Amino acid sequence: MDFLKKIFHRLLAVDIIKVFSLNAMATFVRMLAGMISVKVVAVLIGPVGVALLGQLKNMETILLGVANGGINSGITKYVAELKDDETQVKKYISNAFRITVVATLSIAIILIFGCTILSQLVLQADKYYYVFIVFGFTIILYTLNTLLISILNGYKEFKKYVIVNICGTLFGLVYSVALVFFWGLPGAMINTVTFQSVVFVVTLYICRKLPWMRKEYFIEKFDTPIVKKYLRFSFMTITTLALTPVIRLLLRGYVISEISATEAGIWEGMNNISSMYLSVITSALSIYYLPRLSEIKDKGTLHDEILKCYKVVVPMLLAIGIGIYVLRYFIIWLLFTPEFSPMEDLFIWQLIGDLFKECSWMLAYIMVAKAMARAYISTEIIFGFSYLVLSFLFLRLNGIVGLVQGYLVNYFFYMIVMIIMFRNVICYKKYKHGE
Repeated sequence: MDFLKKIFHRLLAVDIIKVFSLNAMATFVRMLAGMISVKVVAVLIGPVGVALLGQLKNMETILLGVANGGINSGITKYVAELKDDETQVKKYISNAFRITVVATLSIAIILIFGCTILSQLVLQADKYYYVFIVFGFTIILYTLNTLLISILNGYKEFKKYVIVNICGTLFGLVYSVALVFFWGLPGAMINTVTFQSVVFVVTLYICRKLPWMRKEYFIEKFDTPIVKKYLRFSFMTITTLALTPVIRLLLRGYVISEISATEAGIWEGMNNISSMYLSVITSALSIYYLPRLSEIKDKGTLHDEILKCYKVVVPMLLAIGIGIYVLRYFIIWLLFTPEFSPMEDLFIWQLIGDLFKECSWMLAYIMVAKAMARAYISTEIIFGFSYLVLSFLFLRLNGIVGLVQGYLVNYFFYMIVMIIMFRNVICYKKYKHGE
C-alpha cells in the first residue's frame, strides 16, 4: 500500500499529470456538451444536415485560421519563452494583436461581400448566404478570443485556461442547442460560425484582471523582426489549413455527389466522435506540451519530456480507444439515430488511425515549438497529398470505409517519418553514451 501511495504522489508531482488532472473536469464538461450537441443535431437535421455542417466546419476552420494570421502557436511559444521579460512580451503581444486585426478585417470583407458565392461553393446552394454575412460580422470576436487564450497558455495559467474552457463550453452548449432547436439546420449553421465568437465574452471577463490585460501590452510599435518571426508560424498554420480541411471538403463533396449525402453524413459522424474523444488528449497537450517544448533548450531535457508525455498519453489513448470500440453500438445509439448504424464498420480503422496520428503529433510538435517552418510545411504537403490519394483509392475499393482506411495508412507512414526525423532526440541517451 505504501508503495502505491509513493507512485501516486510521484505522478501528481509531474507537471503533465497536474495538467491532465486540471483539464479532466473541463474535458468531461466538453465531452458531455459535445455528446448532447451531436445528438440534438443528428436527431433534428439527420445525416444530410450533418454532412452539410461538416462542409461548413471545414471551410470555417480554414477562414478562422487565416483570420488570426495563423500565429496562435507563435504567441504561445514566445510568451512562454519571454514571460520574465515584460518589455519583450509587450512587443510580441502588440505585434500579434496588429497581425490579428489586419488579417481578420481582410477575411471579414471577403465573407460579407462574397457571401452568395461562398454559399454556393461550400453548401451547394446560394440560399444560405446570410450565414456568411453573420460570420463576417462576428469573426473579429473569435480571433480576439484565440489571441487571449494563446497568451493565457503562454503564461501557463493552467487553472484560468481550464475555467475559460468550462465556462465557454457550458455557455456554448446552451447557445448551440437553442439555435438548433428553434431554427433547425439554419440555426446549426449560424451556431457553427458564431460559437467561438460568443465565447469571447466569457474569456474577456475571466482575463480582465490579469497583469498583461492592460492597454500598454497592445499598443507597442510595429516591429519588423518580430513580425517576420510570426510569419513562420503563419506559413506553417496556413499550410495545414490549406490542406486538411480542403482535403476533407473534396472527399466529402465527392461522396455527396457520387455516392450519397447520407454516407457523407455517416463519415462526418465518425469524425465527430474522433474529435470529441481526442480532445481529452489534445486539449491537455495544447495547454502543457507546446509551452514546455518551447522553453526547453537542452536536447537531453527534450528527450526526457517527450518520453514522459508518451508514457502518459499512449496508455490513455489505448484505454479510451478500446473502450470506445467495445461500446461502439451503444455510442451510435446514444449519439445518433438508426440511420447512422453503418458507422460501426468505421470504428476500428478510425481508432487505430487516431492512435498513429496522436503519436506522430507528439513529435511533430517539436517542429512548431522550434519554428522549423521548412520541415513542417514539407511534411504537411507530402502527407496531405498522400492522405487525399490514399483516401480516394480506398474509397473506390471499399466505399466510405475506405476513407478511414486511407486515414489510418497515411498517419502510420507519417508517424514513421516523424520517428526518423527526430531519432536523435528519441534516442538521445543512446547516442550520448556512444552505444
